[in-house]
Amino acid sequence: MITKKELPDVGELVVATVREVYDYGAYLNLDDYGGLEAYLPWSEVTSRWVRSIHDVVKPGHKIVVKVIRVNRKRKQIDVSLKRVTNSERKRKMIEWKRLHKAYKILEIVAQKIGVSFDKIYSEVGEILEKEYGELMAGLEEIAIRGEDVLRELQIPENYHGVLLNEVKRHVEIRRVKISGTLTLRSKHGDGVNRIIEVLRSMRDAVNKFSEHNVKLNIYLIGSPRYRIEIEGYDYKSLESVLEEALTRGKDLSEKLGVEFVFSREKR
Repeated sequence: MITKKELPDVGELVVATVREVYDYGAYLNLDDYGGLEAYLPWSEVTSRWVRSIHDVVKPGHKIVVKVIRVNRKRKQIDVSLKRVTNSERKRKMIEWKRLHKAYKILEIVAQKIGVSFDKIYSEVGEILEKEYGELMAGLEEIAIRGEDVLRELQIPENYHGVLLNEVKRHVEIRRVKISGTLTLRSKHGDGVNRIIEVLRSMRDAVNKFSEHNVKLNIYLIGSPRYRIEIEGYDYKSLESVLEEALTRGKDLSEKLGVEFVFSREKR
């Protein structure tokens, strides 16, 4: 793991590997800090009654702990297990696993190109982290948009081929979908054409986001009802796209005298 600082801060969540367990506490190695030693007092293991500390922590286990004391002069660190909530533990482990996987991908690329991990991290990893806030998020963007990301960030070209190949092999991006039912009615003689114009305006609104791999599907359920599906890679972006499409469609419907009603499906 690449450590950004020498010691953790009080209140910080860290992933640790249990090394030794005694009746009075346990000694851990902090995975986030290159195996730096930390001490887990028995009083900070759990809030519930247990017969023995050995019933809660065992050597070799990976756990999420919260830093409660740091002696920077002596580099002594005390941590707590009982002060970590379930949601904090789950979130931290997900973050740690994503980072660990991202490091592995960079390590494979470094080995195939013949450079050190430190070199590829400084020339690729740090740039992705700065741009996307998280290394794995950067690799996922490469999986979605391909070499365009590398060119935009001016990643050295000698990394492009191998990096793209390994990202394609190891990073799986799951597409998500939001949908709903759209009812369009018109009493005008050319009502069908007016409805088609409304649907086209919605498609044009979504097409603006095509570079982000957002796709709109419209299916006729049975006049006057249509099924609207928008696909992409994250719900937050899709919600914005849907709002844009509905606004465009509704505005045009009012001008053309078309009844416009949208009913959202729960996901």
